[in-house]
Amino acid sequence: MSYMKRILLIIGILILIPVAIVWYNLPKITPYYTQLTKPRIALNIDLQPSSQKKSHFVGSKACKECHKEEHHDWQDSLHSKMIQDIKKNPDAVVANFSQLPKDADFTLAQAVYTIGSKFKQRYMIPATINDKEDFRLGNYQWNVETKKWQGYKPYKYWYKDAYPHDNKEFPTSHTCDGCHFTGFMSTQKSVEPSISCESCHGPGSMHAKNPKNDIFKASMFDPIRTNEVCFQCHMRNRDKRMETKKLSPKQMWMNAKDYPHGYEPGQALIDYKLPSPFALGEENKEFWANGAAKKNRTQGNEYVHDRMYKHGITCINCHDPHKLTNTAQKPQGNKVCMKCHSFGSLIGPHQDTLEQHTHHKEDSKGSLCIECHMPKTARHTGKSPLTVRSHLFTFTYPAQTKAYAMPAETNACYACHKNKTLDSLQQNLKDWGRLEWEKLELPSLNIE
Repeated sequence: MSYMKRILLIIGILILIPVAIVWYNLPKITPYYTQLTKPRIALNIDLQPSSQKKSHFVGSKACKECHKEEHHDWQDSLHSKMIQDIKKNPDAVVANFSQLPKDADFTLAQAVYTIGSKFKQRYMIPATINDKEDFRLGNYQWNVETKKWQGYKPYKYWYKDAYPHDNKEFPTSHTCDGCHFTGFMSTQKSVEPSISCESCHGPGSMHAKNPKNDIFKASMFDPIRTNEVCFQCHMRNRDKRMETKKLSPKQMWMNAKDYPHGYEPGQALIDYKLPSPFALGEENKEFWANGAAKKNRTQGNEYVHDRMYKHGITCINCHDPHKLTNTAQKPQGNKVCMKCHSFGSLIGPHQDTLEQHTHHKEDSKGSLCIECHMPKTARHTGKSPLTVRSHLFTFTYPAQTKAYAMPAETNACYACHKNKTLDSLQQNLKDWGRLEWEKLELPSLNIE
């Protein structure tokens, strides 16, 4: 090797060493710097590309040719299987119809579509309602978690005064179809019986015709707005007319919508969606008094109160939008959280080891991030076990659980230590020095 090459090699090494040292010590959040610092855009600004305004829905087959990998991943996800045609796929039925109760108002032969399969499954039966061809739901649903049939009365939700208390007169077009059929939310017509590409990207006919015609891609915008493609369905709501026109459910008889009617991805969701009401300290049918979920499909309601949301962390930072990875049934563990969080970093944890942070052994359940920061607080049905994980992300102290009159089993500590009381668990935290001023400020919490 020549003298000059040796000099250049030494200089290169001397440059690389400090670069490597700096890179190694950068916070793990650094790769997300661009995302987190994007300018914030008002919630009422329409972000849908102008060329997309002339588009109509065409279905996922039109996307497959150019987006083979994404289409393949989506087909393997549960979004593609949320509604399934029983004749085309008899295996979609997970219930034991030989045990269907005698007073059921439907049979398997009458059912056309299944809804769901992971936690519960309901069945759609053709019906003529309000002189229109529609679907209605059977009066029994299959609880996948308990392997039992249980009664189902869809009219018992917030719109109970808007519909007859009879499943046979309850149209899915106003309650289920907006989220479960692609295109239905804005057009009232089903393009595809699934939650497919255009459910998140909006109508794609112009883009499919010429890729130069833009289609909405949520991750290109303000991260606060990015979440709206998920919030359109993963945020419990009320009919927007209750806010804009001051209508009551009774005044929307046979027409109350349980989805943001008219919305398309990229548009301002706030113009179409009225979130389920919640006031801190007041428990209702959907939330515990601290804001944690009592029902499923409340991720957005909880997450908008979290600091990560406010700082620009999005749903798709933790969940692959096409594969739908990192689910309640198959969590991917601490590595998902550690993509951004690391010991000694700016955003913590601010200890040297996992055991110092959790006071549990590193390989134990007590050292899994989700067990403390995303405890199971809700059920998919009243007769299901607790399987819905909270998206508040703040740690709920045992004393808070007690003060808010929440069931003990919704507390992260008690969920594992059922042989102890909330008071004794709170004392454990106090002995560890794990108390915070913000918790002491709440006068209703007796933590001394």
